[in-house]
Amino acid sequence: MERRQIGSLSVSVVGLGCNNFGVRLDVQATTAVVDAALEAGINFFDTADTYSGTKGEEVLGRALGKRREQVVLATKFGSKIDEQRRGAAPAYVRRAVEDSLRRLETDRIDLYQLHRPDPSVPIADTLGVLDVLVREGKVREIGCSNFSAEQIREAAAAVKQGAARFVSVQNEYSLLNREPEREVLPECERSGLAFIPYFPLASGLLSGKYRKGRPFPPGTRITDGGRFSSFLTEERVERVEALAAFAESRGHTLLELAFSWLLGRKPVATVIAGATSAAQVKGNAAATGWKLTAAELAEVDRLLS
Repeated sequence: MERRQIGSLSVSVVGLGCNNFGVRLDVQATTAVVDAALEAGINFFDTADTYSGTKGEEVLGRALGKRREQVVLATKFGSKIDEQRRGAAPAYVRRAVEDSLRRLETDRIDLYQLHRPDPSVPIADTLGVLDVLVREGKVREIGCSNFSAEQIREAAAAVKQGAARFVSVQNEYSLLNREPEREVLPECERSGLAFIPYFPLASGLLSGKYRKGRPFPPGTRITDGGRFSSFLTEERVERVEALAAFAESRGHTLLELAFSWLLGRKPVATVIAGATSAAQVKGNAAATGWKLTAAELAEVDRLLS
């Protein structure tokens, strides 16, 4: 599989989002997904300390076992776990990294990401403690998530000379959510930051499972009545149908379009998608070969306008 750079890290262009581990998937099922990912050439695994109430990191650590050295391991901190474990204050960052190292059963985190901005803590303070963690060898590279272009610039300005700086930005981005194109993607390109899109399949809408006139699959996070059910609007279904028809008319699938279109955006380093089965992982890994022409990209823009 093709590799791209996130700072000093060489990562597969398809990554594995690990938000299903620990709740929807137990250790045995997680191990099957990890096995399939490694077999398919996927080496970038992205999790967070809040996934499955901290169990996500534990299950991933157990599933990887001795294969830890084969992967680029990314996790996040800063989202609320409980009243004591939250935010980006230096003392808490120290605690958070030690907790993640223990749960993941590793001595270092390859990409440690601030999950969301913490307006109560100066970004310079957070960057200062992250730099210490890099110097101590507990973290290799640092990144941020859910940052605006202004916040990215603020963080860059706060870095002391020679200190660790953010090398990546992880925000929501897909064919159905193109907000980063306004400011964040241009800022990443200008600053040399890798961009990591999350929800690249729009919570499953771009997977090909949701087609107009066909029964929607039961038991998914969109159809189970939970917080993602609002994604399933008539307008989005119409757009999905148009995109699927476009892809199929050219001998491709909607899944291929979703992945390949993202990988055609210059700052994108890797596309991370969750999976609940080995088959899903293999399908994601195989969905990157379409090099869209300028005319095809223009047609996609027209369909989405």
